Amino acid sequence: MTDPAHDDSDDDEAPFRIAVIGSGPAGFYAAGHLLADSEGGGRRIDVDMFERLPTPWGLVRSGVAPDHPKIKSVTRIYERTAAHPRFRFFGNVTFGEHVSREDLLAHYHALVYATGSPSDRPLDIPGEHLPGSHAATEFVGWYNGHPDHTDLEIDLLSAERAVVIGNGNVALDVARMLVLAPSELAPTDTADHALDVLTRSHVREVVVVGRRGPAQAAFTNPELRELGELADADIVVDPDELDRALAVPDPDAAEDATSRRNVDILRSYASRAPAGRPKRIVLRFLLSPTALVPDPATGHLGAVELVRNRLVADPDGRLRAQATDERETISAGLVFRAIGYRGIPLPGVPFDERAATIPHDHGRVLDLSTGAPLPGEYVVGWIKRGPSGVIGTNKKDAQETVDAIFADFPSADDSALTPLSFAHTPDTPDPAAVETLLRARQPELVTYAGWESIDRHERALGEPSGRPRVKLTRLDELLRVAASDGPDLED
Repeated sequence: MTDPAHDDSDDDEAPFRIAVIGSGPAGFYAAGHLLADSEGGGRRIDVDMFERLPTPWGLVRSGVAPDHPKIKSVTRIYERTAAHPRFRFFGNVTFGEHVSREDLLAHYHALVYATGSPSDRPLDIPGEHLPGSHAATEFVGWYNGHPDHTDLEIDLLSAERAVVIGNGNVALDVARMLVLAPSELAPTDTADHALDVLTRSHVREVVVVGRRGPAQAAFTNPELRELGELADADIVVDPDELDRALAVPDPDAAEDATSRRNVDILRSYASRAPAGRPKRIVLRFLLSPTALVPDPATGHLGAVELVRNRLVADPDGRLRAQATDERETISAGLVFRAIGYRGIPLPGVPFDERAATIPHDHGRVLDLSTGAPLPGEYVVGWIKRGPSGVIGTNKKDAQETVDAIFADFPSADDSALTPLSFAHTPDTPDPAAVETLLRARQPELVTYAGWESIDRHERALGEPSGRPRVKLTRLDELLRVAASDGPDLED
């Protein structure tokens, strides 16, 4: 059955139909901007959103740390977008498997790719794949209940020290989750399988290692500051090492308020006397891993070999880390690499392997062979600009792309849909035809009503213990609950 909100039989003007592939912050901000323009008197717009998982929100659900519920409250904005009568959600649909780029171009005036950067950047050093070495992306997905990572085995009972490679917020999230007290974990929506392991963890020290100095670290001030508020962990910064790392002036960092404040916070940690808490996080700088070394007795990760760096200026004045002859080895049973996320190619869509993004000009997807925009194809978020910024950064990023879409198509006062140079006209701009196609290829399609069933179910599971939700972490569970209460679209 076609959604009555999309029945255009009584309309003089056919809607401008847009498909958004990906349901994270960038995708929802793009959808929100598009629908807002429609409400404001612009061209009538339908937005259909496609998502590989049965659940929306992207990294807000599967990437934001469970002890940061305020950040997750941004979903209230996305819920308002999802409630719009000209919005539809199609979950459990894999682009390139259930629906192709060509399928969507046949049904929509514009495609907006919003698939993010779901993979991790490797260290490319010997021993990286030893047991005990993990990508932060999979660890974060594991404790957040992402179905892809539910069965990941993280041995927190054998190791007393973990090393986190990276100097961004993800590295701090990983470090913090490893040392949270049971009382800090209990009220969160940490996945149950991870909650049990983290509560019983034997990890007592986490060493966070950055290749550059504290002034160049990518931490945000709140993330760095809240380390000092942990119930069970001291924060350790060696004052002499900090001074050495700050010895080379960085004019760019000196002009950046976040960098200056980070240095102030680190100096305050360096001046603290240990409080004698049972765990600790050690923040270190100007170190790069060169090899992960196995324990000869077990074959499991046993140590991390590192080289000390110094900061040198490039011809443009920017500082980079340069290896010295000094070496150091840290014994550790766990390593988490948190050196960045990486986009992955979409079938049939141009992809820049070096940047791990979709090539674009102000959001217009570019043909790699000609450099010209591809009519009707656009990109937003991390797959557009790389993994940078915070959740709110995607709002401005999405607006740039939406502005390009509107510039490429006629305005509401045009008498006919006459495509401009970058525009695209679909063969079958019919919402019922899309739904028929999807249901034929993916009988377990999840609508937004299905997601609402999952949401209610998870919240109800969490309520008795005062948790925001107990996440369903397996695809079969999610699909069963999604189908239990949602309407049958074929009636």
